[in-house]
Amino acid sequence: MKPFRKHCAIAIDGGGIRGAMVAKALAVVEEALGEPLGQVCRLTAGTSTGSIIAAAIAVQMPAAQVHELYVQLGGVIFRKTWRSWLWPLTRYRYSNRPFIEALRTYLGDRTMGEFWKADPPMDVVITMHDLVENRTRFVKPWKEEYARFPVWKAVLASSSVPTYFPVVDGRYVDGGVGSYANPCYIAAYEAAFCLDWDPAETTLISIGTGRAPGGLKPGEASRFFAWQWIAPILDAFIGDASDQQVRLVQQFFPELDFRRFQIDLETSIPMDDPAALPELTRLGERLGQMILNDETDPKVARPAGKAGAAS
Repeated sequence: MKPFRKHCAIAIDGGGIRGAMVAKALAVVEEALGEPLGQVCRLTAGTSTGSIIAAAIAVQMPAAQVHELYVQLGGVIFRKTWRSWLWPLTRYRYSNRPFIEALRTYLGDRTMGEFWKADPPMDVVITMHDLVENRTRFVKPWKEEYARFPVWKAVLASSSVPTYFPVVDGRYVDGGVGSYANPCYIAAYEAAFCLDWDPAETTLISIGTGRAPGGLKPGEASRFFAWQWIAPILDAFIGDASDQQVRLVQQFFPELDFRRFQIDLETSIPMDDPAALPELTRLGERLGQMILNDETDPKVARPAGKAGAAS
């Protein structure tokens, strides 16, 4: 793996239980580095499951422990009950009580502002969507309006996928509702314009939670009923929005050492499927080696010869 520049940031996509894959990959990276990423990166950004990992890095939790928590708690948080069996006749599929308990246990009662008061300061950007104001909120420790916002609640809100978990405080849901399931552009903007980091001295690591595989045969979609369009349309929206964020970073921050890592899933893995954890762990090992080998996502590679290629 190429050495990092003076400043280092990490941004992690949303994806539910697939965050276990990223946590395992980061455990592989930390083992190679010989130190936790919280000692290396002073800026973390995350959406949904990515916010869990971003917050865990910021509180100096080893990635191996984060992965173990996904394995231990995945089946508890996504436990099937009458709500999930009767959905869509219920408002949501899973109670968020086990999730809240886990977040409060491992993140404690610290507020976002405490990250900024640390020595040295840590910047943590967590996305969540405000349904009342119909806008994405970027929860940051240096913003006065979020200084006393509990970290666990910011992560809970960012991870509260509509229909899967209850709305938080009657207004906040998953930060991936909109264009920011991949927060890499937010992280690049934060580094350059809020922290005043010189892009030429900055490394940004961006990690996806798996690209959905294609699965339709020619002519198959012609026989679709209305409800059968939901999954392919969502996959297309999420995939295109994610890749768009990567292109924005490449376009507007050409001097940045930007490394985007993504893995193509062999089969579709639902965001609430704990049975997929062994497979996600295996994929995480592979993704970790890709990061160590600097095997960036070829599907959004910067055109050869463009300024700003990682050096």
